[in-house]
Amino acid sequence: MNPALSGALGRATTTLKGFTPGQKAVTALALVAIVVGGLLFSRWAGQPTYAPLFTGLAGEDASAIVEELNAAGTPYQLEDGGSTILVPRETVYDTRIAMSGQGLPAGEATGYALLDEQSMTSSEFQQTTAYKRALEGELGKTIGSIEGVEAAVVHLAIPEKDVFTDDEDRPTASVLVETQRGRDLGSQQVQAVVNLVSSSVEGMDPDAVTVADATGRVLSSPDGGTGGAAGDLRSQQTRDYEDRVSSSLQAMLDKVVGPGHSVVRLTADLDYDQTQTTSESYTDPRVPPLADSTESETYTGAGAGQAGGALGYNGVLGPDNDTTLTNGAGAGGADSTYEKTKRTVNNSVNKVTEVRKAAPGTVRKLNVAVLLDTRTAGTVDPAQVQALVTSAAGVDAARGDTIQVSAMPFDDSAEQSAAAELAEAKAAEAAAARNALFKGVGLAALALLALLWGAVVRRRRRKKAAAQLSEDEKIQLEKLQAALELQAANEAAALEGASEALALEAADPVDPRAGQLALARDEINEMVQNQPEQVAQLLRGWMADRRS
Repeated sequence: MNPALSGALGRATTTLKGFTPGQKAVTALALVAIVVGGLLFSRWAGQPTYAPLFTGLAGEDASAIVEELNAAGTPYQLEDGGSTILVPRETVYDTRIAMSGQGLPAGEATGYALLDEQSMTSSEFQQTTAYKRALEGELGKTIGSIEGVEAAVVHLAIPEKDVFTDDEDRPTASVLVETQRGRDLGSQQVQAVVNLVSSSVEGMDPDAVTVADATGRVLSSPDGGTGGAAGDLRSQQTRDYEDRVSSSLQAMLDKVVGPGHSVVRLTADLDYDQTQTTSESYTDPRVPPLADSTESETYTGAGAGQAGGALGYNGVLGPDNDTTLTNGAGAGGADSTYEKTKRTVNNSVNKVTEVRKAAPGTVRKLNVAVLLDTRTAGTVDPAQVQALVTSAAGVDAARGDTIQVSAMPFDDSAEQSAAAELAEAKAAEAAAARNALFKGVGLAALALLALLWGAVVRRRRRKKAAAQLSEDEKIQLEKLQAALELQAANEAAALEGASEALALEAADPVDPRAGQLALARDEINEMVQNQPEQVAQLLRGWMADRRS
């Protein structure tokens, strides 16, 4: 076995033997948790990521696709009640191409695809009906692509053209829209649906389109039914106008009496009817005429009396069968006269025709109410305030507008209570922040003390553990000391045997090596006493080398 590996295993075994039963149980549980977590992670990482293969499928198509996937052994998942099929992401395109080769999803022919199924023997009625169905399908798909629309169904009522009548019926349309979950169509989207349908059918007016949602709520109708998008839009426009004018008036009063010391309420009645006015005007009749002609006729002669019957007193029948008074007198044989004057005047008539269309949303009536706080606006004249508000809001008494300015004390108990609660909340928050700071500082100090104490304890334990040599280390140390003592004894005997030969010499009889050995032994003893940890590590290294 590799020495490094065997040494690591040995140290791990030794460390484990030194654990208490509780530490051993915790270590075992940790190892089990690591193994189980690793298995679960590897299993989760090994699972494929699913992506949609088809969405919005009919039941027949979903069943056929599932059968094909089972036959091919491709894993899949179903969502949205079976209308959505998920497959592994890396096989989406291959599976989709394979399903297309099988003619799936088959679906139902809609839109202009219906015209491809026409035969040579189709009648005119069949062709007209197929064209209408194709147009309905195309419109349904177009509306279904709008954001927030899940599906749409369009029905068209297109009257037949008749060459023998001038008055033709206009085409109409009805649209049923199914919105996505939690979504509603806005007024602009409803108007977009109306414009799309009316622009796609020849001769259809936008007013002839009815739009409803899946809940049966009418969003747009020819008669502008209430509850539709048009009514919601008008209500929103009215609220916006009221809020805009009220905010302007409130800002003006805040400059006068101070914020929170006045209240402005405004209700507006807006006219959303479209009106058209046609007026004709002529030039001044005193302008000189273009032409002026006069014709005069005079007749004088003997009268025929009254043979033809009475034409009136002293009257005759003129050339134009007109009865004309004469200045003749008396009887039938008297002379008579006839006069006729005719004048023709051609005036230059300049007629001006003016057509005026009033845009919807004009103000029909305004009602303004202003309330002032007497405790802060005591020096303000309500009449001046009323004049200012009347001018700023555009109040017109002739139109029936009303304005009322009143002054009375405000109840500010709620504001005072709220201010007190806010002050208490701020004080509590500041106190909590201080407590948290003190707690944090205390915990940090305790943690620092614990770290210092732990370091001191660990250092003492290491010194104590190093000072306490094991039995083998003690035996090795005793053997080393015995070997040193034996070597010193042998050297001493050798020195005594050689003393006779060196008796003649007056020099030092002691061999310098003996002093060196004694000095080394003293140094070893001193190291054992002063540096037991280093000596123990040295002995452990020697023992490991001998074992290997």
